[in-house]
Amino acid sequence: MNALDTVILLLLAAITYGTPLLYGTLGEILTEKSGNLNLGVEGILFMGGAFGLGGVYYLEKFAGTPSGLVAILVALLCAFLAGAAASLIFCFLTTTLRANQNVTGLALAIFGTGVGQFAGEMMRVRAGSYVTVSNELKDFFIASPFPQFLKDIPYLGQLIFGNSWFFYLGVVLAIGMHLFLKKTRKGLYLRAVGENPGTADSAGINVTRYKYLATVIGGGISAIGGVVYIVTTAGCTWNNEGLSGVGWLAVALVIFCLWRPLSALWGSVLFGALMILYMRLQLSFVPTELYKILPYVVTVIVLIISSLRNNKEKQPPASLGLAYFREDR
Repeated sequence: MNALDTVILLLLAAITYGTPLLYGTLGEILTEKSGNLNLGVEGILFMGGAFGLGGVYYLEKFAGTPSGLVAILVALLCAFLAGAAASLIFCFLTTTLRANQNVTGLALAIFGTGVGQFAGEMMRVRAGSYVTVSNELKDFFIASPFPQFLKDIPYLGQLIFGNSWFFYLGVVLAIGMHLFLKKTRKGLYLRAVGENPGTADSAGINVTRYKYLATVIGGGISAIGGVVYIVTTAGCTWNNEGLSGVGWLAVALVIFCLWRPLSALWGSVLFGALMILYMRLQLSFVPTELYKILPYVVTVIVLIISSLRNNKEKQPPASLGLAYFREDR
């Protein structure tokens, strides 16, 4: 195997590991654009992974093996609803009751992780063994939607056309979110709510509605990352520890990509590469723990550089993490 083949295999693995991060990051970007800081992404991913896999598992158990597309839709829907429900609780506490967003987000991370682990363990106990799906569905989840002749193009074919359905769906989602935030009136309103909710309220924009919609939909998108991790990286088998740390990496990636959906595309691949670097580039004198903190180190460096530049376009929404009190307007 030559050096180019090694690089392509590394990039393919980076895309596989980075795709769950892409969904977690895009969902949190949408949430933070409204001014809500949801630190509960870790718990949301656990819930999305457990309920998404559970939806496909029980569908296959009681209705027979479904078609691949139906299985994907069920997994996405179950994960999305789980994340949306958790985010609805978060938004009610922080937007309606004006609870502290940092504390509420950390509580959601703990709560969601517990709910996901409980649901996964309950499924395992009832099944009497590991909770997984048929090999047919496993193969479909990691298969590419493109025909073989495109994947057979030397070198670039496998890299561009050989990834799973979920990656290409994530690419479409990132592009759509970018266009929504930059090119539509609703997207402009959402950004205004995140920057200055008082001014947006004075202009007649329903601040509460935008915060709820962005947070709930964003949480649902983040939860999809959980089930994507389970069905593509974890072999469609529930593992209570499999998702540990992925949600926090997604939160770090939001900062790294400077709250830009399109930057999340290459950022997630980079973070995916950093996640697996200890498996691909093993140096005896470098502890594994140092490899695993690389994404966070890179994020801190980018944050410091962005702060020194003092560029408004590279800063978080001005009201991020702050409760809006209409009486203070």
